[in-house]
Amino acid sequence: MMENDKRRHTRINSLNLSYVLIDENNEVVRQSMGRTLNVSETGILLETHFPIDTRYLVLLSVGLENNLIDIKGEVIYSRPGQKERFETGINFLEIDEPASQVLKAFIKAFQEHKDSRQDT
Repeated sequence: MMENDKRRHTRINSLNLSYVLIDENNEVVRQSMGRTLNVSETGILLETHFPIDTRYLVLLSVGLENNLIDIKGEVIYSRPGQKERFETGINFLEIDEPASQVLKAFIKAFQEHKDSRQDT
């Protein structure tokens, strides 16, 4: 991790996730897929095909083996990324204990995957 990085948890590389954007009236605005650039217990950096306005909440579907959970998050920022894509920082909200356990397992599995790819 970089010295000036103020994150509370280590971030790791991950995979594609589906997500739903929800407006202030709790209405679905859009559904799409994004690529996870990194993830921790408190948030995720998602690569998307379009910018996401900070007024929306995001409902992410995270799957690991037979476990599928939905995690709600608030958009902190959305900025231009690489190859005409966007990087959207999302802070997780309302994670209950069962979802937290699946998320921790998800992070661990991808950390192990990342480590194994670095060894080759």
